[in-house]
Amino acid sequence: MPRVPPEVAIPDEKRLEASLRPRNFEQYVGQTTVVEKLKVYVAAAKARGDALDHCLFSGPPGLGKTSLAHILAAELGVGLHVTSGPALERKGDVTGLLINLQPRDLLFIDEIHRLPAPVEEYLYPAMEDFRLDITIDSGPAARAMKIDLPSFTLVGATTRTGLLTSPLRDRFQIQERLDYYAPSDLETILARSAGILGVQLAEDGAREIATRSRGTPRIANRLLRRIRDFAEVAGVKRVGREVAARALERLEVDRSGLDPMDRKILLTILEKFGGGPVGLDTIAASVGEQRETVEDVYEPFLMQEGFLHRTPRGRMATARCWRYFDKPPPADLQGALF
Repeated sequence: MPRVPPEVAIPDEKRLEASLRPRNFEQYVGQTTVVEKLKVYVAAAKARGDALDHCLFSGPPGLGKTSLAHILAAELGVGLHVTSGPALERKGDVTGLLINLQPRDLLFIDEIHRLPAPVEEYLYPAMEDFRLDITIDSGPAARAMKIDLPSFTLVGATTRTGLLTSPLRDRFQIQERLDYYAPSDLETILARSAGILGVQLAEDGAREIATRSRGTPRIANRLLRRIRDFAEVAGVKRVGREVAARALERLEVDRSGLDPMDRKILLTILEKFGGGPVGLDTIAASVGEQRETVEDVYEPFLMQEGFLHRTPRGRMATARCWRYFDKPPPADLQGALF
């Protein structure tokens, strides 16, 4: 694991989340292909003195989409304006943001797939022609007015690309998908975070946390903070594998990174529905969770790790899932699974 020099700890807990974010491309770990392409796009835009083309980042939560937006603004030396799709309820909300942009600024919209349709359509001329089309008054007195905008970059982030309309998606000239991280990359991220948090983290301790972090930096950093709490209360100064494993056991995160809700979903499919197939709505109702949360937060990791797969009739447990919980599958499924 690469050695990462400790950074100055920031005592203000309210700024902790921001402090753990990488501030430039050099500090950003993982997503190598995406980062290398973005470096080229940024360098070319700076050389021309133009705004960066509009960017769309997609992928599961916690993989660094917001961090990339902050890095792009820092590398370009421009301002960053942050909002989210649900926060933009009316056209006036967007107008206020756009008219306050400076040339080449970045406007970051998180969860952009949740933009209301009228707001989304209102963005089209702003993205394509850098202008706003505003209608004043109504009825016979209505008249249109155009407001010119400085060239800017719209950076959108989404966990559900399929919910984006084609007209909006096609207006992003740069579209990149972020994937889950390898454990080695998470170890490097944890080493940096440990330096900021003032945690003495051994390499085997970082490895233990990384393998249980579901390939997600946000989860790795969250687990590190909680392990820090357990270590401090127990009077342990150095977090090694045994200390990390004991803390993760108390946090109910098992050796494969499954948390209580993951296990509840899988055991529900196994025990209540005989391994499936079962519909997503039925699963969500059975575990007491929102359908969207199951689909966006839990299901992608369970599918990638081979515990779950989709069929035209619903979700089904895989052979690995049956083995993991040491349960024999029904007789009619044994031939198909094993």
